Amino acid sequence: MHHSTAPEVQHDPFVRVRGAREHNLRGVDVDIPRDALTVFTGVSGSGKSSLAFGTLYAEAQRRYFESVAPYARRLIHQIGAPKVDSVTGLPPAVSLEQRRSSPGTRSSVGTVTLLSNSLRMLYSRAGTYPPGAERLDSDAFSPNTAAGACPSCHGLGSIHRTTEELLVPDAGLSIRQGAIAAWPGAWQGKNLRDVLEALGHDVDAPWRELAAKDREWILFTEEQPVVTVHPVRDADRIQRPYQGTYMSAHRYVMRTFSDSKSATLRARAERFLTDSPCPVCEGRRLRPEALAVTFAGRTIAQLAALPLTALDSVLASASPAGEAARVLAEDLRARIGPVVELGLGYLSLDRTAPSLSAGELQRLRLATQLRSGLFGVVYVLDEPSAGLHPADTEALLGVLDRLKAAGNTVFVVEHALDVVRHADWLVDVGPLAGEHGGRVLYSGPPRELAGVAESATARHLFGPGGAEPGPGRAARAAGSSVRLTGIDRHNLRGVDAEFPLGVFTAVTGVSGSGKSTLVGQVLAREVGDRIADPAFPVRRLVEVDQKPIGRTPRSNLATYTGLFDVVRKLFTAAPQARARGWKAGRFSFNVPGGRCETCQGEGFVSVELLFLPSTYAPCPECAGARYNTETLEVRYEGLTIAEVLGLTVESAAAFFAAVPAAARSLRALEEIGLGYLRLGQPATELSGGEAQRIKLAAELQRRRRDHTLYVLDEPTTGLHPADVRVLLRQLHGLVDAGHSVVVVEHDMEVVAGADWVIDLGPGGGTDGGRIVAAGTPAQVAAAGAGRTAGYLARALVAVRP
Repeated sequence: MHHSTAPEVQHDPFVRVRGAREHNLRGVDVDIPRDALTVFTGVSGSGKSSLAFGTLYAEAQRRYFESVAPYARRLIHQIGAPKVDSVTGLPPAVSLEQRRSSPGTRSSVGTVTLLSNSLRMLYSRAGTYPPGAERLDSDAFSPNTAAGACPSCHGLGSIHRTTEELLVPDAGLSIRQGAIAAWPGAWQGKNLRDVLEALGHDVDAPWRELAAKDREWILFTEEQPVVTVHPVRDADRIQRPYQGTYMSAHRYVMRTFSDSKSATLRARAERFLTDSPCPVCEGRRLRPEALAVTFAGRTIAQLAALPLTALDSVLASASPAGEAARVLAEDLRARIGPVVELGLGYLSLDRTAPSLSAGELQRLRLATQLRSGLFGVVYVLDEPSAGLHPADTEALLGVLDRLKAAGNTVFVVEHALDVVRHADWLVDVGPLAGEHGGRVLYSGPPRELAGVAESATARHLFGPGGAEPGPGRAARAAGSSVRLTGIDRHNLRGVDAEFPLGVFTAVTGVSGSGKSTLVGQVLAREVGDRIADPAFPVRRLVEVDQKPIGRTPRSNLATYTGLFDVVRKLFTAAPQARARGWKAGRFSFNVPGGRCETCQGEGFVSVELLFLPSTYAPCPECAGARYNTETLEVRYEGLTIAEVLGLTVESAAAFFAAVPAAARSLRALEEIGLGYLRLGQPATELSGGEAQRIKLAAELQRRRRDHTLYVLDEPTTGLHPADVRVLLRQLHGLVDAGHSVVVVEHDMEVVAGADWVIDLGPGGGTDGGRIVAAGTPAQVAAAGAGRTAGYLARALVAVRP
């Protein structure tokens, strides 16, 4: 009997989830096929990530830990299992998430993809060495090891230094008037001035009139002379002579920057520092012995600086001496292939990881997985199409199909309709966000979703051309414009661009074509510099990017928007708090007093793991409440401060309806479609798109009269088409109120509704950086130049039936 049932269990082709209750999931039961491409859809906050990552991936990871070392079992106990009754048929999983890890400055495209290892091996085994030099180990070609790093800059490639221009911005002032801006304020600055005077320097002459050698000494000397200072007598108090020590401005800045515990002081010191290439290795980060070895006539630093497409052609045309060299060069090319295929051929190996977008980073990891040749695992991906032009999305679909063909199961959380249409199976979660979501509306082949009335995804997937037409408004005409000429930066070479003001402008182009450079670096900087000129039409610049609103669980929605200050005041005024004489600090989880000391108010404790990224587990003492028991005895309108932090924006809006200061900021968050977020949700749990919309909401509640230029980088990332419409209403509202909006965007529905489009290309990297077309959406689509035109033309047909 036992034998006959066993094989049945083996061949269950489905992963079966029963009773999933993570976050807002309402005891969800769902069956998902193995060895297929399944896409999880639903509006933002509906619970699809809670199902894909919070339940399926977390459970696969927990089982993996169970099967490894005993010390990991202790860890599982701490992290806790996902809230689910059972999951069966689940293979081990590999997660390629967008948000969790923000890599450090030492990681680069080469280290993320492991391509650097192969390249170092190639140099170590097959490089051309100077006569008589001994072979170097592959470690000696890495700037991140003691064996390879340039001894002067420790492998960072640049050193911090100060210059006279930074230390003394206004040479017309005298030392007494504060010429040396880098000096500390208050008594310490006055002391340094008095010491200089006692040393015989003129502190009343304009700085520029002092002798060059004196200026040099005052700013840069390493000496620290001690002199007796006779302070100028003030009538009201007698000051005795004292021994004063001199410290040069350079020394003060460097010391503050490297030793100060205060982030504010360090940031102030950093204003007087500039990063300059290390004079020893000239920014190449390696020691001279490693830079003396060449392959195909180039050093490893030169190859690492080439775009991957160019590196590939160098390897293709090199005729390697010997079998080892040939095998290594071929292996390297095979690894570069998938990266180029995913539209990332414009990146170079030495490009640092923090300068990459979340989408680029995730696709690099995906390319690496293609080479690892695993089979029988589940890949869980978080919006792999983020930051992809529709033309690049096609290559991505090819890659997902190959992972599936290799015998793997692929789970993707996604909003891009092209990816949704490509799925073998759809799991649609909803119907709405937060408390109004958390149910599986449909699980099955995509075409049958059409019959599900309450699905927002169905309306967009099968609606008229995918989009119900927006209110037909006439295209707005620009008043004035910002002209940029001769732009030279990254891959933009001698480009002239014109941005009309008072309209909605979309900047498009494939990945790496130069959109973020043009908008985020050139336009924003230029406008920032010209705002000081009263004749310039723009009075304010607001850049809204996807950088996290905080790097630790300490920052959250409530602290970032200033809402938490209002809430703490309300609690401080509550009778129990007044009776105990508590101040607002008692209700802060960032300072000792009211917080739980076990987790120091984080609500989580960090669990460090050997070989694995550290994870957060709920604090054993306060169970995530962040406060100690006494603090939680105080209630406002029946809720404790921890319970208030647990409210969603939507519930909080009703709860604080009578408190104008709180209601305003909550309304702004609701209007932008973030009603489902919890007030105390740690910043580490927010996606880049959510962080960006929180910043935008914070701006919207400060509605200014002055003409403002809003610059947004892919604001629709991570948004379901239904939420995109909510966001666009806000952005077009800003333009109607007389402001200007510029977005970098891949969503063709958004581009179709813009007043003006600037399309960059035609390709990425060295093949990009030119303006292919500029005009109204209809003009750009009709021009047919570049890779955007065709996709835009289709979207225009959909919007105007």
